[in-house]
Amino acid sequence: MKTVFIVDDSETNLVGAKTALGDAYRSFALPSAERMFKLTEKIVPDLILLDVEMPETDGFEALEILKKDEKLKKVPVIFLTARQDIEAEIRGFELGAIDFITKPVSPPVLLKRIETHIEIDRIVKKSEQKVRDIHNATIGVISDLVESRDKVTGGHIERTQKYLTLLIDELLRAGDCSEEIRSWDLSLVVPSAQLHDVGKISISDLILNKKGKLTDEEFDIMKQHCAEGEKIIHKLMVRTSDDVFLNAALKFAGYHHEKWDGSGYPRGLTGEKIPLEGRIMAVADVYDALITERPYKKAFSHDEATRIIREGAGSHFDPRIIAAYMNASDDFWIASTEQ
Repeated sequence: MKTVFIVDDSETNLVGAKTALGDAYRSFALPSAERMFKLTEKIVPDLILLDVEMPETDGFEALEILKKDEKLKKVPVIFLTARQDIEAEIRGFELGAIDFITKPVSPPVLLKRIETHIEIDRIVKKSEQKVRDIHNATIGVISDLVESRDKVTGGHIERTQKYLTLLIDELLRAGDCSEEIRSWDLSLVVPSAQLHDVGKISISDLILNKKGKLTDEEFDIMKQHCAEGEKIIHKLMVRTSDDVFLNAALKFAGYHHEKWDGSGYPRGLTGEKIPLEGRIMAVADVYDALITERPYKKAFSHDEATRIIREGAGSHFDPRIIAAYMNASDDFWIASTEQ
């Protein structure tokens, strides 16, 4: 059953709208925008009926807040208003409202409008899912191509995506960097991390699969995979209008070897000048490198890897992300053992 929030400071209007919806929808009558936002922490509705004129936070302000929240920004919002004001309607549509219904509300009209917009939303979401499926399939093929050339780090892309998800979940739970992360479409951002090493396609097999430690000259060439990855993703960007997915991929590819203290590459950025995507991926990438065997090193235990990562807080890594790692480290160990 679809869920509808009715938000209005008038008890009469709330009762009338809830009665009109009857058993057709699971409805919640909420007397203020503040109560609505509190409930969205637990429930994401399929549609919101939002009064325009309310004390404290009015409908326009509430809609602006909704549109800034990644979890809520795509929820259809219908304004309820007693005003016949063309300018107000224009402002509402510019902010992202999908319809206006004039009060007093006619129950049959209300039901039909809700039914229509929920069906439109279903069709849009189905189309968006198809696009995501194509994205994920395409990126899966590209990441498989990268790993087929790099014989040393098999499974690295899949594992780092798991670690990335764990870090993002913990950062959201702790409230660290949460405002920026909530602005991300995680269904696109997380899969885009599979392209963080795509630049290795441009690196010679002799260096990529060398059985032994790289010389300084070879390592300088290997470090070019970040810039090469950015070039490849830029080429994809000029051929598509998909900004969200590829912009995130660009940051994962270009910045995951930067270090908090500025000693990383390719740009030598410091602190928060490094995009958050790069700072998070840096931890996931290093953890996986530490716990896996390479031609030039043995595999470290989870505890040894955790000690090294913890000691890198404030030099190699963003301290807040290390705090998130420490809270989720047991989950990292479990994820590292999964096939």
